[in-house]
Amino acid sequence: MIVLETKDLCKVYGEGENAVHALSHVSVQIEEGEFVAIIGTSGSGKSTLLHMLGGLDRPTSGKVWIQKKEIFQMDDENLTIFRRRNIGFVFQNYNLVPVLNVYENMVFPIELDGAKIDKAYLKTIIQTLGLEQKLHAMPNQLSGGQQQRVAIARALSYKPAILLADEPTGNLDSKTGMDVISLMKLTSREFNQTMVMITHNEEIALMADRMIRIEDGKVVQS
Repeated sequence: MIVLETKDLCKVYGEGENAVHALSHVSVQIEEGEFVAIIGTSGSGKSTLLHMLGGLDRPTSGKVWIQKKEIFQMDDENLTIFRRRNIGFVFQNYNLVPVLNVYENMVFPIELDGAKIDKAYLKTIIQTLGLEQKLHAMPNQLSGGQQQRVAIARALSYKPAILLADEPTGNLDSKTGMDVISLMKLTSREFNQTMVMITHNEEIALMADRMIRIEDGKVVQS
């Protein structure tokens, strides 16, 4: 089943001679449970594409469907709610809340929405990511790799339709980075979780189920 789809997605910054075409007629389809890497050099448009997929920025033209819902037909308030409930984000800077411990960071999106925590599911995530001994630790007591594992657990906690990861190994050394990607691949299979990862690292991208290569705002390999 196709869980994420774009059609003729375009993003233009500026006007006239100063216009920058960050995305040009990008059409992709991603199946449920796939782990997809979007790869490209700096300035290729891959981060812009991720922002469109996650509803963080609106396209100039084109459409994005998540679970058959056209997300940019929603107003900003409804899009924010939809995003919180259906899209998990993992960033290279972890973005953990410094005053919350590991467990509190994991359940923060759920509590923000006033939803019920699935404790059995959360326990499975914690065990899969090897965080059992760190639940009461604060973010500043963790290594970079541990913080990224917490960020992945937080993104998975709400059982999102898709998980989007923006250069998730960018602040990690190569060995820790490969360990984190291995865990992402494991959790994708364990929970049939659809994951889309942005990276400029070919070695990291090869660990995904499929690569989508983007150059000058256009898909050149999918």
